[in-house]
Amino acid sequence: MNDHTQQLLLRIAQYAATTTGAFLLNQRPDQLAHSAKSSATDVVTEMDHAAESLVVDLILRSRPDDAIVGEEGTARTGSTGVTWVIDPIDGSTNYLYDLPVWSVSVGVQVDGYPTIGVVEIPALGVSYWAVRGQGAWSASRAGVRSVTSNRITEVSQALVATGFGYREQTRQVQGNVLAQVLPQVRDIRRAGAASIDMCWVAEGLVDAYFEQGLHPWDYTAATVIAREAGAIVDGLWASEPGELMTFAAAPLVADELRSVLLSAYGTDL
Repeated sequence: MNDHTQQLLLRIAQYAATTTGAFLLNQRPDQLAHSAKSSATDVVTEMDHAAESLVVDLILRSRPDDAIVGEEGTARTGSTGVTWVIDPIDGSTNYLYDLPVWSVSVGVQVDGYPTIGVVEIPALGVSYWAVRGQGAWSASRAGVRSVTSNRITEVSQALVATGFGYREQTRQVQGNVLAQVLPQVRDIRRAGAASIDMCWVAEGLVDAYFEQGLHPWDYTAATVIAREAGAIVDGLWASEPGELMTFAAAPLVADELRSVLLSAYGTDL
């Protein structure tokens, strides 16, 4: 794929994410209807569905032959080798509670490989984006700048982000792991939105992130951003992130932190 096409896809992704973010921020009803998904505490709101419809419509106006996969059920096949992987609200529980840590995540796979990523965080006024091979960038009230992951060298000084699943058995394993990891790192953070956690690794606001149970719409866009910022992103046991594990870390602590996590998980998987 040539640079012109990549830049076109990036502009479409940015426009879709920004427009949808503004919609979610400005049109959020006072009484937000919601229902349960995988468990009683795993929510989807009326705005998740409305936002996904909006993102899909905005993409299809320019790219009607591309494939699209969305968290809320969109599953369109395509003929171009381009697949849009979207999460209309990453952090739906935060959005339900009106906590500002939620995003619109728009990723682009080209021939199956994460190539473009845009993560819009409307309530914080921050955007992240990246194109494979072209670095990672952010825009905020402070302006536009490139972002680079930290160069921390000691796991004991690492600020590590994580997340938890909604099923009781999964949470039990994650709690056990966390109890073993916490004494070996600086501290733990839990924001509640995987794409934001990974962008914070990219920007150096945290040093690492790990979580089980994620899906492509959770991590595709942020994978491009974190990798282009110099972070290591993989599946801990595999070369690519996935449902079994998504792992992102500053490069100089990635190997040591991987060993910590492998020891902590042991036979719990």
